[in-house]
Amino acid sequence: MARAPISTLATRHLLGLQGMTAPELCEFLHATRELDTSSTDVARTLEGRSIANLFFEDSTRTRGSFSVAAARLGASVVDLLGSTLSISKGETLIDTACNVEAMGVSALIVRARQAGSSRMISRAVRIPVINAGDGKHEHPTQGLLDIFTLAEAHGRLEDFSLKGLTVAIVGDVASSRVARSNIAGMRTLGATVVCVGPPGMAPKSFESLGCKVAHELDPILPKADAVMMLRIQFERHGESANNPGAAGSGEAGKSLTIASVREFRERFGLTAARADRMKPGAVVMHPGPINRGIELDAQVADGPRSLILRQVSVGVLVRMAVLRALVGE
Repeated sequence: MARAPISTLATRHLLGLQGMTAPELCEFLHATRELDTSSTDVARTLEGRSIANLFFEDSTRTRGSFSVAAARLGASVVDLLGSTLSISKGETLIDTACNVEAMGVSALIVRARQAGSSRMISRAVRIPVINAGDGKHEHPTQGLLDIFTLAEAHGRLEDFSLKGLTVAIVGDVASSRVARSNIAGMRTLGATVVCVGPPGMAPKSFESLGCKVAHELDPILPKADAVMMLRIQFERHGESANNPGAAGSGEAGKSLTIASVREFRERFGLTAARADRMKPGAVVMHPGPINRGIELDAQVADGPRSLILRQVSVGVLVRMAVLRALVGE
């Protein structure tokens, strides 16, 4: 695939993978590969800059990953989190973002429960905005790191073409911004994506995004080159679903669109027995956090097929590549 300089991107923001071209995706991916294979210290290209983590929603992996990435590039990091932000006093997202921009930061990394929040903020500020997850919309850097990890596992780092690969995204797809970014990016690079789950979690409407939808996992497993498991997002299914233990008794069936979490595990959980039926060379992925014993058994999460910790390592590299591209000039 032809490479185009990142400077040709339509904006100085990274809000989603949907609508990005293959050359644009590949430029970020090639930059990630260069960081991963560099034998020398990374130039501190963001020395003297400040990056603001503007997290209106809790996060561990994403915020930590961006912070480590910024620090490796020489930038200082300002963490502005949840209840410490003035939106708890009634201030709007826009006013909060504009005030943080006025402090002299060089970029905003935004995570919020409202879909479209990062795009809305990007229209109000003059500095780069990177979407770190907005509602059920997208999580573009997670999509990029998943694509890189998948391509690496299947020897596709030269051109990042995913043609001929089948990726099964399994679980609570409807609640997942990670799934939406992966569907967009992986399909653009040639992969076949199959979303698998009960109808309420993997609705047929997702086929409008260009993926396939299936409601049984076992027929898909032998065909998949990668299986990406998603946790059930109990926090997005109402109060009755917030407690996995209670849900297991069937109390959360209505809000979860399944009879019980036990039933979900039986039909869609990636158990050791199911993992044994995967094709040779097929890999297991998960964006985290994992609900062990529900969507993924510990034996599989920690087993030889698992790329989960590699995803975390690649996440820092991807975010370094994105920060250098959008902030470093």
